[in-house]
Amino acid sequence: MGVSVSFRTYLLEQLGQIRPVTTRAMFGGLCFFAEGRAFALVADETLYFKVDDSNRPDFVAAGMGPFLPFGDPDKPMQYYELPIEVLEDSEQLASWMAKAIAVAAKVKPKSRSKVRAGKRP
Repeated sequence: MGVSVSFRTYLLEQLGQIRPVTTRAMFGGLCFFAEGRAFALVADETLYFKVDDSNRPDFVAAGMGPFLPFGDPDKPMQYYELPIEVLEDSEQLASWMAKAIAVAAKVKPKSRSKVRAGKRP
């Protein structure tokens, strides 16, 4: 699930022209943050944006599918592949990014004390 330096640089340029973003290596891939929110991830040179019922239809209409880190279609993550034409169009990218960041903002952070104790919130 690696990410090449050139692809990471390209994504930082494309996404960074819209708004400030940061990255963090996670689980062999890369996670993108804006406004402190994890709104995108990269695995195997593919960019995925965070989704919920508010923006998932955009991805489905574009023929894009979910991130399946374990290969099981019954257990998708709430991230969908971003169409390449969106990534290359700054106006579209701004809109899709804003929606993904809004979705990420809805997610309540897990309490570290509960996570350390092995409890689920």
